[in-house]
Amino acid sequence: MCSPQAPARRKPQVNSSFQPRRMPQRPAGPRGFTLIEMLVALVVLAVGMLGVASLFGISLHSGSSAITRMQAVNLAADIADRIRANRRAAGAYGGAAANNHCTGAAAVSCSEAQMAADDLYWWQRQLSRAIVGGTATGTVIFVNGTPPTYTITVGWTEKTGPQQYQMQVQVPTS
Repeated sequence: MCSPQAPARRKPQVNSSFQPRRMPQRPAGPRGFTLIEMLVALVVLAVGMLGVASLFGISLHSGSSAITRMQAVNLAADIADRIRANRRAAGAYGGAAANNHCTGAAAVSCSEAQMAADDLYWWQRQLSRAIVGGTATGTVIFVNGTPPTYTITVGWTEKTGPQQYQMQVQVPTS
């Protein structure tokens, strides 16, 4: 009996022009980041964060200062409006403040000078309440002339030192 022969194995023929592709080799050396590079990056980041925090603090202080100045301007304008409303009491706003109870129905029995002293009293109370810290001062100085002129000064204290806002108001008598 004849045994069947196994098929002959063929050798693959290699094309002489075929070259196997080589993978590009990475340069020999360290890979990734070194500890010193990471520390330098951390220092740069920390300095940047400190700068941002400093700017934030400065903006908070500037905002607070702007609010206080705005309140001072509004309070100076308030007493200027009161002076304009009570023109006949020309020199009385340069005097002392007094609570003459010239509000509501009692205002009818007040003279112009009493109304001026009452206006100054309530204005100075507003100053002490409105400006943070209660360190506000307000003065109204009457300068005799034609037309009468008033110099209104509002002063307060901030962390940076004393501040003040000043305005002049001319009030026609007629």
